[in-house]
Amino acid sequence: MKKALFLLLDGFADWEGSYLSSTLNQSESWSVNTISIEEKVVSLGGFTVLIDYIIGDEPKNYDLLIMIGANSWDNDNHKLLKFVQETFNKGIPVGAICGAVDYLAKHGFLNDSRHTGNTVYLWEDYNEYNSKDNFIEEQAVKDGKLVTANGTAPIEFTELVLELIELASPNNIEKKIYMYRNGFYKYNDKYGNPFV
Repeated sequence: MKKALFLLLDGFADWEGSYLSSTLNQSESWSVNTISIEEKVVSLGGFTVLIDYIIGDEPKNYDLLIMIGANSWDNDNHKLLKFVQETFNKGIPVGAICGAVDYLAKHGFLNDSRHTGNTVYLWEDYNEYNSKDNFIEEQAVKDGKLVTANGTAPIEFTELVLELIELASPNNIEKKIYMYRNGFYKYNDKYGNPFV
């Protein structure tokens, strides 16, 4: 079974990973676990999460890292930076959304990829970011083994990550995203009732 790690910091944005985590967790071929620098984090919506793995104690083999946005990505935790660096060095697919993309920009992880985020102007003072020409003003962008998105794009983010890891056929991914984006009744009109 493949393993997805969702990196959650305190104050993480509940909505940014919900479509993706629930889709992966319902798959027979993927498991979902949380990882953080703390044993417990609280979301922006007030949900308390007990973390599965503290950075440094994570499994050696995992297949996807998802970095969920939060108000606390502006930190200098050495273990966090080392973990993210090792993930990139191993060539493990990474999805980052909202404040997590800011973190990647600040530390130079976006310099070799086309990417998006909340806005490139937030990164003007980042000494290690030198890829302004690769910034694309779209909800979500996939390039190589990296997916980036702004904080208003949880559905687009989910779609591109599912494509990146080839969770299902392109047609089945399209249908699932259509349901998320348009709701049951429009889905039923287009594809038929998925529950019968």
